Amino acid sequence: MSGPLDGVRVLDLTSNFMGPYASLLLADAGADVCKIESPSGDTTRGVGPRRNPGMSAVFLHLNRNKRSVVLDLKSDAGREALLRMVAGADVLLYSLRPSAMARLGLSYDALRQVNERLVYCGAFGFGQTGPYADLPAYDDLIQAAVGMPVLQARKRGRPEYVASAVADRIVGMSLTNAVAMALYRRERTGRGQEVQVPMFETFAHFVLGDHLYGKTFEPPLGETGYARMMNPDRRPFETADGYVSVAVYTDRHWRDFFDIVGRPELKTDPRFTDIHGRTENIGELYGLLSGIFTTRSTSDWVSVLQAADIPAIAMHTPDSVVDDAHLNAVGFFLDEDHPSEGRLRSLGIPQTWSEDQPQLRYPAPRLGEHTREVLAEYGFADDEIAGLTEG
Repeated sequence: MSGPLDGVRVLDLTSNFMGPYASLLLADAGADVCKIESPSGDTTRGVGPRRNPGMSAVFLHLNRNKRSVVLDLKSDAGREALLRMVAGADVLLYSLRPSAMARLGLSYDALRQVNERLVYCGAFGFGQTGPYADLPAYDDLIQAAVGMPVLQARKRGRPEYVASAVADRIVGMSLTNAVAMALYRRERTGRGQEVQVPMFETFAHFVLGDHLYGKTFEPPLGETGYARMMNPDRRPFETADGYVSVAVYTDRHWRDFFDIVGRPELKTDPRFTDIHGRTENIGELYGLLSGIFTTRSTSDWVSVLQAADIPAIAMHTPDSVVDDAHLNAVGFFLDEDHPSEGRLRSLGIPQTWSEDQPQLRYPAPRLGEHTREVLAEYGFADDEIAGLTEG
């Protein structure tokens, strides 16, 4: 066995970031993920640096441990082939709008006639009972729809997106959770089901847990927005020679910190004695800290604060993190010899399992690389495979 989902068959019809990130997590956990691609391939095959067409950096990181099958689902032959595969699958993932899946003849009602144990999971823009149901959605749109750029603006002065496909990846993780829970229920009941994971609602749940804030109450007890999170000084602190990230958080942390920096009188300052007061006066507190941290080097601050059990760490850049001592000690970065792309730096599997430890089994696939192999495993005869792959 290679992972807790060993033996689970997943048909992955998703593309771009969100769905492939979900199927990556399932594949890393041992699931047999068959990536169903159109003849033109997943769009992320072209995103980022590459040595060969269709094998970009972004695609490589999103699609390891999967096998690629090309089927034209707009053709009768491709659709019929997928329906036959559904009969032997455990999970089907899609990221098209449900109306598009229905037009392809691939709705849940159609597929459960083929396999009543199927877990049918979709992640798409919006819940299907609201006025946005048929709108398309991408990460930037969902960040904007939830108000994330405005929250960023309260720090930076103008609306801007977070510098990561954060909505896609959060919703992708939620899709993975949904699949795991649906499989667990199927083990207890014997029945599959349809699960819908809309991006807008899922990301709103993620963001507004912090930022609904005063409007949690009726009538409101203030405005939206967690003040500490939005403060422009909530950032790594500049030191004498770089930057340090410090999370002085508990009452004990603050008492010890004020002693360390020679300001013991602040321990009894009513603005800073408890978390409520510190939150209400966060601007003054951050201003105080900004002046303090420039007085020593980054390594000095990390040493003295960690010795006092106050959370602190030196700030990396995206370039320097690849040389991080801890990540390298735990084997997070792996050197991989890809059969077509040569030497690569891959990201390890972060979790550690006492049993069924997941493994890197397959490198990210070339377009359609496994079509013949996978179709044969799903019971297709040689002449049928030839009919689907030739022409």
